[in-house]
Amino acid sequence: MNSVEILKRLFNDYTKKYLKNIAVSVFFTVLLAGSTSAVAYLLDPAIKQLFIEKKQSLIYVIPGLIVLAFAIKGGSLYMAKIIMIRVSENVKRDIQIDMFKSLIKADTKLVDNKHSAKFVTNLTYDVGQITNLVSTAILNLFKDTLTLIGLLSVMFYQNWKLSLVALIMIPLASIAAKTLGKRMGKVTTQLMNETGVLNTYLIEIFKNHKLIKIFQKEEYEKNRATRYINTLKEISRKINEVFVRASPIMEFLTGIMIAILIFISAKLIANNDLEISNFFSFLAAMMLAYQPVRSLATLNITVQQGLSGARKVLPIIDDIPEIQEKKDAKELLINDGEIDFKNVEFFYNHEDEQILNTINLNLPGKKMTALVGHSGAGKSTILNLIPRFYNVNKGEIKIDSQSINNCKIHSLRKNISLVSQDITLFDDTIKNNIAYANLDASQEDIEEAAKYSFADEFINKLPLKYETLIGENGVRLSGGEKQRLSIARAILKKSPIILLDEATSSLDAEIENKIQKAITFLTKGRTTIVIAHRLSTILNSDKIYVINKGEVVGEGKHDDLLNSSEIYKNFYEKQIKRS
Repeated sequence: MNSVEILKRLFNDYTKKYLKNIAVSVFFTVLLAGSTSAVAYLLDPAIKQLFIEKKQSLIYVIPGLIVLAFAIKGGSLYMAKIIMIRVSENVKRDIQIDMFKSLIKADTKLVDNKHSAKFVTNLTYDVGQITNLVSTAILNLFKDTLTLIGLLSVMFYQNWKLSLVALIMIPLASIAAKTLGKRMGKVTTQLMNETGVLNTYLIEIFKNHKLIKIFQKEEYEKNRATRYINTLKEISRKINEVFVRASPIMEFLTGIMIAILIFISAKLIANNDLEISNFFSFLAAMMLAYQPVRSLATLNITVQQGLSGARKVLPIIDDIPEIQEKKDAKELLINDGEIDFKNVEFFYNHEDEQILNTINLNLPGKKMTALVGHSGAGKSTILNLIPRFYNVNKGEIKIDSQSINNCKIHSLRKNISLVSQDITLFDDTIKNNIAYANLDASQEDIEEAAKYSFADEFINKLPLKYETLIGENGVRLSGGEKQRLSIARAILKKSPIILLDEATSSLDAEIENKIQKAITFLTKGRTTIVIAHRLSTILNSDKIYVINKGEVVGEGKHDDLLNSSEIYKNFYEKQIKRS
């Protein structure tokens, strides 16, 4: 989108609804412009009648009017700014909500391809630049334009010849501002990009602080951080220097104008074509006009910063997810929960990066099916296709003979629970982490889920029990404790299909035994698809598929595969016989 299209979009989608508030703000800017012009105008009678003609009858009136004009000016400016601050904060909220709604509905592929810190930067810093455009640009446009018109009226009233000379400053200031604005737009885009890079780096550092310590890379990371911060500092310096550059230009132009005006005024006064009182009133109006002219001259800089933010945020809001629900989609009706893969092919970005090749699977309902294979074989991808985290490129997946592409996404996912080795927990209480599966669950239901997952063993030892805060991603818990909370959450959901992605990896024997018991309870009578590196955990599966390089190369029960699959036999001999 070009600049005009972006501005139209921001107006129609986010600003238009607050036009009444903006109109009230404009009303106060009219009062502001009028009172500012009145201050300049009142200098004429003040000098002429109080100082030259020495009329004592007006000694209280004119100063009183000046005080009143300044009072109205101050009050009007306050009200205009307060109203526009509220409008801009509402606009900021609306944009952030729209962006968050888009992100929360976005395809997993989109989120995977961009670091979370960059989305955070978009949601905070970039949106802030847009709201500056709304609040500052709109307010200053009306406030300064109306004030300038009022002051120009006073100037022309006092002397039209001097006013024409003074008008030369406005186009000169505009030319300078336009040049600075283009430069500001480029540098602001650089700043936004580098801010995202720094935020990404910082999140990685906080997440991996133990790794940094054990490998003694504090000095290395300090140097990296210094480089990022220095880069950001240089760009910020450029922005501030570009912004400040407007001041000396305006000061220089103003100095030239005042010198020229004094020269011309001196000649006009000498020829009795201009009174001293008119000149001082004119000069006051011109000096007061300096601020709105300067503000309008730098307005383009604020606009360019806002446009740079909009170019990053609007595409995220406009993103159309690839995972779409058909208009005639139906509720998924679960009977046995049998899952079938029919000639499924999948690649993430390009066909030459194919992950799954003509996959055919039958995962029987209410039974356990295991997927075995080397890392990178495509096992986790198979799991991710069932809840439609990704769409298949070819083929079809059915649950109880219903194509998942023809089912409502909500009804599909509500029937599936996922327990993974990459456990996701919130920086919240134990209770709320378990209840995330069902926000309406009672305390009794939550405690029951914890009991069957053996999580209650460690929960009840904690001082605050279920109200214990567990820290970012459960940092205050052990791996086994986090896994048991994850299983408790799945138990509470009570879904008929369970996906287990190496749920018992990297655990000691005692904890693994408890988690296996919890998983046995979780999966009883449910369709279960399990990925496990440890064959000991899946030997009793009703069916085992061997996956290699995105293809099914073996199928059957444990004893069958020992005879029919060389890959499976090698797995077994390495893990079971040598243990």
